[in-house]
Amino acid sequence: MSRIGELFRRKDQRVLSVYCTAGFPRLDSTLEVMRALESAGADLIELGMPYSDPLADGPVIQASSTRALENGMSIARLFDQLKDMRRDVTVPVLLMGYMNPILQYGFGRFCSAASAAGVDGLILPDLPIFEFETEYGRVIRQHGLDFVFLVTPETSDPRIRKVDALSTGFLYAVSSSSTTGGNKDMGDQEAYFRRLSEMKLRNPVLVGFGVRDRSSFGAACRHTQGAIIGTAYIRAIESATDIGKTTKEFLGSVL
Repeated sequence: MSRIGELFRRKDQRVLSVYCTAGFPRLDSTLEVMRALESAGADLIELGMPYSDPLADGPVIQASSTRALENGMSIARLFDQLKDMRRDVTVPVLLMGYMNPILQYGFGRFCSAASAAGVDGLILPDLPIFEFETEYGRVIRQHGLDFVFLVTPETSDPRIRKVDALSTGFLYAVSSSSTTGGNKDMGDQEAYFRRLSEMKLRNPVLVGFGVRDRSSFGAACRHTQGAIIGTAYIRAIESATDIGKTTKEFLGSVL
């Protein structure tokens, strides 16, 4: 069983995944941030690979990616930073990013390096289902990585069931058809979350986009197994002098 599967076997409610950008706020702070998140109570870490032309990221995460790229972050440098990750980090780790830089790096080479570093899964919003089924999914599975698809309130039931069948680890429920960091009231999406719950999907469901505090986290968890916080955490650490202290205070305000 993968680390992600083991997590959901042990804990099926109020699972908290936190997004952070590799190489942000400083080039060498990637592991420092990850250690702080685990210490403060994060159940999962979604590590963003900075990219200049993201599809799903809102302005705050885009700005963190720009800063990380200016700091000198690259996929090769990220894997160099992660080579000793499992000495300190025991929670599941997923890499989130976009296909263009991964294809430039080499998809098989990327999956091999991710697996060797102890990464557990991938979230690649611009990898289409057809290409996943016909080419890339096989490579991902060969390297023992989970793959997480995204659904939105507009996704049809048949498509939700299809991506649920293809996903491993969990299903990422985007709270609204927008980019990350919105201020939509999670209570307005209760019918959508209930619909997912009533479908009795194979995978656990985590809600992302717009989860920012204890109230929105609680609302997201009411009908799903947990939620993902990104923008609010990036904001919290962008000027932090003590990442450990800031992270503990931030997660304390959510959990």
